Amino acid sequence: MSLKKRLWVSFILLTVICISATGSYVSVFFSNQMKTQATKTSQDTLNKTAQVFDERLRHIVVSIYTFMMGEPFQQLMMDVQANKRSNYYNQLSRIQTSFAQMLLTEQSIESVIVHTPIGDFYPSESRRNRDVIFADTEIQKRITEAQDPWNTLWIPGHQDELFNKRSNVLSLVIRPLFDPPQPGVYVVVNIREDVLLDMIQANLQEGSLRQFLVDRSGRPVFSSSSILEEADRLLYEQIESSDKGHFEYTFHDGTHYMINYKALEMNPGWVLIGYQSKSELLAPVRHMNWTLLTIMGICIALALVISSMLSGLLLKPLYKLRSLMLKVEQNHLNVRFESVFEDEISQVGHRFNRMLEQIGELIEEVKLSEREKRKSEIKALQAQIDPHFLYNTLNTIYWKSQLEEHKEVSEMIVSLSLLFRLGLNNGQEITTLQQELDHVTQYLNLQAMCYPDLFQYELVLSDDQLLKVPVLKILLQPLVENAILHGFQGLSRQGCIRIEVQASAGMLIMTVSDNGCGMTEALVERVLNDQDRVRSSYALSNVRTRLSLYYDNKASIKISSKVNVGTSVQITIPLARGEDDERD
Repeated sequence: MSLKKRLWVSFILLTVICISATGSYVSVFFSNQMKTQATKTSQDTLNKTAQVFDERLRHIVVSIYTFMMGEPFQQLMMDVQANKRSNYYNQLSRIQTSFAQMLLTEQSIESVIVHTPIGDFYPSESRRNRDVIFADTEIQKRITEAQDPWNTLWIPGHQDELFNKRSNVLSLVIRPLFDPPQPGVYVVVNIREDVLLDMIQANLQEGSLRQFLVDRSGRPVFSSSSILEEADRLLYEQIESSDKGHFEYTFHDGTHYMINYKALEMNPGWVLIGYQSKSELLAPVRHMNWTLLTIMGICIALALVISSMLSGLLLKPLYKLRSLMLKVEQNHLNVRFESVFEDEISQVGHRFNRMLEQIGELIEEVKLSEREKRKSEIKALQAQIDPHFLYNTLNTIYWKSQLEEHKEVSEMIVSLSLLFRLGLNNGQEITTLQQELDHVTQYLNLQAMCYPDLFQYELVLSDDQLLKVPVLKILLQPLVENAILHGFQGLSRQGCIRIEVQASAGMLIMTVSDNGCGMTEALVERVLNDQDRVRSSYALSNVRTRLSLYYDNKASIKISSKVNVGTSVQITIPLARGEDDERD
């Protein structure tokens, strides 16, 4: 596929993807926002309805407790306690005023009856159904089924069996607060169902939200039911353990609903549920989706036309830049991109020119760096195979052989062999700390045999795990050689060389210390600045140069010395380099 065709296809795909992503995001965003807002509004409405409903029930409960605290009711309870049946009509007459006050205070109360072992007490204007005794009513059945202890018992909607009016009511049963408690005494208040239903409907605003009241098992509280009250058990399992919340629910017929619920404070066993159709709620989103699809089709058609025009304009300078790259591929680094425009492609071309210039500069730097590395390698090898060191070593081997000290001769030959093998390191500049310590150890062994009793040495390693750390080869041997050849000259006491290796803050620290003649501060300054041309300065300069080349100035070398006390040289290198180990 040609570049022009790929650009054309890419432009179309990009347009489709962008519009699709934008449309999907807008659709999902508005859908979620509408669901969130609808859920919040429904929950607020539900909370308001529950608050009004609780307030009405609370007012009814307060009216009943006010009634029970009155003197007529207390006198009645004393007769019940004394089982004084002969005073029934006097008590019935005396309590009528309290009944009237309670019914006048709370007009939603349909009827009220006080059931006692000595008889039932109720307002005289209410017509008692003489064919039904209290023990045979649904109320008595619910009282029997209720688990103790309880003081108030709410009974869902049912037909009033105690009075002739037979209205649909909700009943509240209260055990009187009397000391001692009197068994079989109940105050039953029948509340008009139609009044409570009107309260629920009065708080609904225009819209698709509907509300109904159920108990925790899913049974309707009101005798009139809604279609959602016929839902399967799964709907009510989600509300039986919490006081309020919301969720989405799908009925067996495939209809999706947004459900909100709120438990009543006066009776937590009753839950007010609000529901609304999800399809009706999201109808505006569907219209918006069709609008987005229409816009997408128009944009794609425009993209087909515009992409053909843009591809020609964009590809002309790109073809020119490609031809220059092909020349660079053939090692023609002197080519340059030229353009009279200052657009993005021209900026890429100028960057391309700058890259070619930097490549040329890097090539020169690499050449210079390689030359410096080769020089450093030669100096390192020269320091390793110093003729004076070789003469002394071979001469010592010869005389020990003449003296038939075969064991010492064997040890020196092995040490010399290992010294060269470890120093050469198969032509690699990077070795391990283990091999570097082995190398300097063989050198110290040879020098100790060449100069008996001149010095002693010790190696201190803080952690054996450091032996695997990669380091530049032949760093310690030049420092040890300086200590032997220059630090111990004319020393009246036995010399001591201490090599200490430790790690700190991601750096490897190698310290070579001696108790030799030391140097003055001025001499140390000249050595650090390469102003001293003695052999020790050459060795330190060589080490410092190689550290700079291989560790990009992340390594350092520090010298501290005191006259007649000793000298300490500390090399600090990174534990891990930022590039692969270099090889010759």
